[in-house]
Order: sequence, then C-alpha cells, then structure tokens
Amino acid sequence: MMDNAIEVKGLRKNYKGFSLRNVSFVLPQGTIMGLVGPNGAGKTTIIKLILNLVRKSGGEIRVFGLDHLHNEAEIKSRIGFVHESPAYIEDATLNDLKAAIAPFYGKWNESLFRSLLAEFELPADKKFKKLSHGMKMKFQIALALSHDADLLIMDEPTSGLDPVFRRELLERLSALMQDERKSVLFSTHITSDLERTADYITFVHEGEIVLSKSRDEIKETWAVVKGPVEQLTGERRILLKGIRTTAFGFEGLTGDIPAARRAFGSAAVIDRASIEDIMIFMDRGNNHA
Repeated sequence: MMDNAIEVKGLRKNYKGFSLRNVSFVLPQGTIMGLVGPNGAGKTTIIKLILNLVRKSGGEIRVFGLDHLHNEAEIKSRIGFVHESPAYIEDATLNDLKAAIAPFYGKWNESLFRSLLAEFELPADKKFKKLSHGMKMKFQIALALSHDADLLIMDEPTSGLDPVFRRELLERLSALMQDERKSVLFSTHITSDLERTADYITFVHEGEIVLSKSRDEIKETWAVVKGPVEQLTGERRILLKGIRTTAFGFEGLTGDIPAARRAFGSAAVIDRASIEDIMIFMDRGNNHA
C-alpha cells in the first residue's frame, strides 16, 4: 500500500531574481497539508512544479509513488486542481466548460457535478465571465470534486469566499479524509483555516522550507515568549527567533519550550504559538528551523 501522496526531494527552480532551493517535504496519504508563507515565497511555484506546469531545475517529485514526468497523464487524471485565478474561456457557459473538461476524467460523476452546482447555487447556463470571484472558485471546486480525485491540489482555495462557505468547504475537505486514499495540498494565507483542518504544515520562506511538520508537533514545539526587556540577556536571546522589543517589553518565538522555561522561569510568559505567530516571527527573524 502506498504511504505518500506526494514526495518532493531537493526540488530546485531558478528564475531571474528568485530561486526555489532544495525544497523537500512529504504529504502522507489520507492527510491534509497546508502550504504557507509570505507572498512571493514560492508556494505557487511548488504547486506548478508538482503539476509540471513549469519545468524544474533539479530535484525529484513523485505523486502516488510515480515520477511526475514519466507518468504525467495517469497522475493528472487522479488530481483535482483549484487555482486562485481560474483561467477558463470567459464567454463559455458552465455547461460548455464542463463538457470540455469531463472527458479527461474516466471517473467523472455527472450526477455529483449537478448536485454540487445546485448546492453552490451555480446556474449551468451562466457564462463564466458573469460569475463573481467567489462563484468562480465554487465552480472550480465543483469540477475538482466531481471525478473522484485521489489528490486535491488547491492554490488559495478559500480566497474570495464568504466565511460561511469557507467553513463549509473546510468541513467538506475534512469529511473527504474519511476515505484514507484521499489527500489534500492547499496553499493559503488564512492561517485560521489551517488551525481547523490541516494535519501537516509546510512553511516556505524566500524559496526555502522553514519547517514541515505535523500540526500537533508544531503546537508542542513552538511558543511565544513575552517579558520585560531587562530579562532579555544574551543567553536567553539565543533561544528566541524574530525578537521584537518595545517600551513595554519583548516578545520572541522559541522552538525549545523546556529550555525557555528553564531559562526565563517566572520572568516571562510562555504561550503556545499559533501558525500565524510562527509565520510572523520566522519572517521577522529570517531564521530557519
């Protein structure tokens, strides 16, 4: 039985002014991974490389245990893809677009597609260009869910969606994980979505992986330390990343909670870090875990 939906090892991509460097991570089968990082960090580039929409400069990508180049057609038939900026023929109706896309998938489920259109309140005879951004995202999601995909790859899937539908989408993704064959990779800047659904978090910064861990491991490992500035001695500073000082005190991120507790004792407050905290402090300190 295959253990990993995606395996990325030493992935590199060179552009003028930007490089993806030695990116490695694994998405276990039957799990959801959130891909996070600042704008321009390389999240969308990683997704494009996995889908072979751009060619890698080096490294290895395997999807379903298969080489993503040599087995591209088979792999893509088992992937559902949702992009932040969908590029469909603007004057085509949703019916027309479905008719063009469905034949590429051997497991296309027409009744499920119709059911999703009704659920998402998407008129099949409406032209794509007449849809709002949120409705365009819903249409992509309907397409992605209608062919029994084993892997959903979603680039900012909740962007432009109202809070109610965002919650419904996340619940649907979580329900999808009841089938242990299904996996999800999605990038997002809405970190609360990850706190609710992701099993794994991969943080990309300036083309490199800062961390790639399970959500539970991240919660157990990282914390925010706050206290008076005078308590921020040299030895204590070493334990912290992205330190910020103000007239009221300091705050910093630690990846060694027991050591921080021993060093600061009652002189500082130590709270579990959220995913957003980790992103902000890592970006501020430009440190790698």
